[in-house]
Amino acid sequence: MGSIYEQVLGADFAKLHPRIQERFGFSSTEGIASIGEGVMEEIWYSKRVAIPLYIGSSRHIMFPQGGRQIPFTIGNYAYADRFGRETVTWNRTFKFPQKIRRFDATMIYSRKSNKIVDYLGTKQHLAVDLDISAVPGGGIRIRSGEQRFYERYLQFRFPRLFTGEANVTEWYDDEQKKFRISVQVDNPLLGTIFRYTGSFQAYFIDTGKQPIPLDAKPLREERRE
Repeated sequence: MGSIYEQVLGADFAKLHPRIQERFGFSSTEGIASIGEGVMEEIWYSKRVAIPLYIGSSRHIMFPQGGRQIPFTIGNYAYADRFGRETVTWNRTFKFPQKIRRFDATMIYSRKSNKIVDYLGTKQHLAVDLDISAVPGGGIRIRSGEQRFYERYLQFRFPRLFTGEANVTEWYDDEQKKFRISVQVDNPLLGTIFRYTGSFQAYFIDTGKQPIPLDAKPLREERRE
């Protein structure tokens, strides 16, 4: 079985740089995980959205803090969730001088829509449709689309004016021999509200010898996509 990114990209997966194919090409059947360690050159947020970011930080969904040269790690573990869906974690830890911040998400492959759905945070309250594409130079681009909120019997779609539209690009720099990542979140009314850029090295671990950490998975899994 191919990874969730291979399933969505199809033949375009071959357009990715070989190192990007490695990072995005494994599934739960292979028993490996990708661990990245590096530095964010810049993390920035708009103070106009400090309160929503502060609320989101309690669920590991972004945070109201910025800085430069911030060490970070990223853990991508592939597993099948309790609904049998192929899942990949995105556990990002940012080590600010006075505080450690986390930004967690789990991406699942939706057979219904042939899309990847990104559940943000620790309880999968927010579901975001993703558009995945290969970009010139062998990078991969992830763009967010429709966003939905789920809590018990409550569910609704967020109006576009009240959402942040994320644009994520990851590529491999052959000269520096590093992975590079750029993330920018924009709002139609407020402009850019959050962004970061950085670089990292990545390596694989055997999840048979080093099992998926308990805090890598969400506290609650949502069936609704």
